[in-house]
Amino acid sequence: MDIEAVRMNIPEDTNIILGQTHFIKTAEDIYEALINTAPASSFAVAFNEASGPCLVRAEGNDEELKQAAIENALAIGAGHVFVVLLRNAFPINVLERIQRCAEVCGIYCATANPLEVLVAMTEQGRGVVGVVDGFPPKGVEGAEDVRMRKEFLRKIGYKL
Repeated sequence: MDIEAVRMNIPEDTNIILGQTHFIKTAEDIYEALINTAPASSFAVAFNEASGPCLVRAEGNDEELKQAAIENALAIGAGHVFVVLLRNAFPINVLERIQRCAEVCGIYCATANPLEVLVAMTEQGRGVVGVVDGFPPKGVEGAEDVRMRKEFLRKIGYKL
């Protein structure tokens, strides 16, 4: 078995959600979850089918994001993996709804950070074994960092 780090292409001002699913209706169901939860957002989902014709199935309301989601799904190349690219909303706005989709098995990550997907390759195919999300810690927050964190959360409306 070999393991490869696959860097995701995340367009500017975009978040990525990466997960595991199990059924052909994933692309449509995640589309519906996104449009019903964050209708003002721009988004796309690409899903790697793992049997039958083994196609990348894709939906979205933004062609740039749709093409980037397809490219990311192809680069990962693992069956039953989905990639969501989301703009003008944050994963916190849609993640719970995506997780409630009946065919979604789990979420690997939701981030705007640089992202590498660790992919194992066997004789049968490829599978996601983990992700590298962002960068390692540089230290522990101090009093000023706590103040800035709390100020930021209030500025963007996530805390009172």
